[in-house]
Amino acid sequence: MTATLNKNKVVLVVGAGDATGGAIAKRFASEGFIACMTRRSADKLQPLVDAIQQSGGQAHGFGCDARKEEDVIALIEQIETQIGPIEAFVFNIGANVPCSILEETARKYFKIWEMACFSGFLNAREVAKRMAKRQRGTILFTGATAGVRGAAGFAAFAGAKHGIRALAQSMARELGPLNIHVGHVIVDGAIDTDFIRTSFPEKYALKDQDGILNPEHIAENYWYLHSQPRDAWTFELDLRPWNERW
Repeated sequence: MTATLNKNKVVLVVGAGDATGGAIAKRFASEGFIACMTRRSADKLQPLVDAIQQSGGQAHGFGCDARKEEDVIALIEQIETQIGPIEAFVFNIGANVPCSILEETARKYFKIWEMACFSGFLNAREVAKRMAKRQRGTILFTGATAGVRGAAGFAAFAGAKHGIRALAQSMARELGPLNIHVGHVIVDGAIDTDFIRTSFPEKYALKDQDGILNPEHIAENYWYLHSQPRDAWTFELDLRPWNERW
């Protein structure tokens, strides 16, 4: 697939942080997609927008509360009418907040579910409506090992990630016959981020041994899923360093 063929096609990355989400946006932009990214604050996206544009790509950053239905509907409509058709959608919101079940509060449990699961439903539903009319598109969800098994101290996060995986499974079965590829990517392990560097220096020290995930390598797998021929679509990928226990 070349940049010329992808002219005016949009990739929407919801939760485009400084690591995985940003790398995904850059990877699609390098193939000629117009990269549209969202975070709660649009100002935090400006360095990413600038980096993509300086590399010759097109990019737009939007401030959007992914949990608010009216905001999501307005955002998708704005992108579709003013920028271009969303051909690829990536949901990349995490909300990994550990807490003992004995101390967990209803407010925090609900907030984690709302961020990491409910907002995925809202955004994916609105994108799917457009893709279904065009009979094409790719919808990808960033998951975690917590979506397969819950660990002690991660009840809220595991519940949300189990939910997003179930959403992806249901959407894949319903939308596959409409030529829409839905996939779920389990990212298992520490990622090369400033947070890991400052909070877990002993783990970050493994970077030179390929012991933590490189965001660019994660992004390459998202592009791989989007590029697959439909006679051999992958629903789920597990990505982890060679030294990760699982």
